[in-house]
Amino acid sequence: MSVAKYHPNTREFLVETPPSDVPDHLETSLAMLRSRVQQQQILADFGVLALKGTPLSELLDQAARSAAEGLGAEFAKVLKYLPEESRFLVCSGVGWGSDVVGKATIGADTASPAGYALQTGKSVISNHLDIEERFRTPQLLVEYGIRRAMNVILGGDGIPFGVLEVDSRSEGEFREADLVFLRGIANILGMAIERHRVEESLRKALDRQKTLMKEVNHRVNNSFQIIASMLVLHSSASQSADVRHELRQASSRIAAVARVHRRLYSGDEIDSLDLGAYLHDVCTDLAGSLFGCEINVNAEKGVVVRTDRAIPAVLAVNELITNAAKYAYVGRPGSVWVTMSLDAQNAVTISVRDKGVGLPSQVDNKSGGLGMRLVNAFAQQLLGELRILRRDQGTEFVLSFPLFT
Repeated sequence: MSVAKYHPNTREFLVETPPSDVPDHLETSLAMLRSRVQQQQILADFGVLALKGTPLSELLDQAARSAAEGLGAEFAKVLKYLPEESRFLVCSGVGWGSDVVGKATIGADTASPAGYALQTGKSVISNHLDIEERFRTPQLLVEYGIRRAMNVILGGDGIPFGVLEVDSRSEGEFREADLVFLRGIANILGMAIERHRVEESLRKALDRQKTLMKEVNHRVNNSFQIIASMLVLHSSASQSADVRHELRQASSRIAAVARVHRRLYSGDEIDSLDLGAYLHDVCTDLAGSLFGCEINVNAEKGVVVRTDRAIPAVLAVNELITNAAKYAYVGRPGSVWVTMSLDAQNAVTISVRDKGVGLPSQVDNKSGGLGMRLVNAFAQQLLGELRILRRDQGTEFVLSFPLFT
């Protein structure tokens, strides 16, 4: 504790600090204890950063900074092993010039400290590089005047990633306790690197799967188009008007399935999709093939359904629009209105409305041709119902079904 003592000759108070009562060895122990506590805090902070899923490049940089800070060193670096060259690349670091990080390489043979750590899996402490006899001092360390260094391996399944190294120009020594801290940083970083490797492998596998799926779907669509074209050719060759009509109807329905399939698998999501957006896209495609028929769509967005429910719903709408274009306006141009909404009970309602001649009185949702039977089959598949509403002008078909089953 300091004491202020008055000196009458100078008429001033002078602060005098009495000799410390704490022995030197205890001061040293306290300093070491404070250093270990700081290292534990640095390890904890680095561990949290790794668990957050920080990008690998940022994590490598932070590992170098944390290692240098925890050991009071001026330099630290992450050395990435390049097996094809048997060298290390300085991929991250602190204290080094711009011509080092991302550019400089170091030999990875056992004659260098880092190479020895990599090849043997043993950590290396070199406190006197100027007189080191076990290894040669890499030229990079010589150029920067490095006196002491410490290396630990960055492991992982298969080929190790590389080595984490701390370097210092100052005199002194790295201790075994310092090695424990550096291993802690390396272990956390090694787990993060391995996780990154696994994620990258999964990402590549997923990309390959997506590529294969796109190729399969492309081939499926081509097959649909070939079948539809063959049916059209057969219809042209038939002498029967009824056969020609049925074959063209079949071709039209296959083309509809192809349209739905193409729209479905052109996006990134396969298991589920936005029904409103999907319905709007398919109706846009359909409008291009129905000459003289304008399709107006008002579909609520954000209604996400499983694809195995979206497909029958959209095919039912496709059938209803096609029937309206063919029969409601009897060969003249007309319009069809399609709406879709979701109520509070999670029930989807899709309406297809025309303002044409209307349905004959004897036709209901239990009768009609193949088109109406298909629509009813789709409604049953959705565990829903189809209602026919005869309006003052035209007909409205209302398909209702639960969003989830």
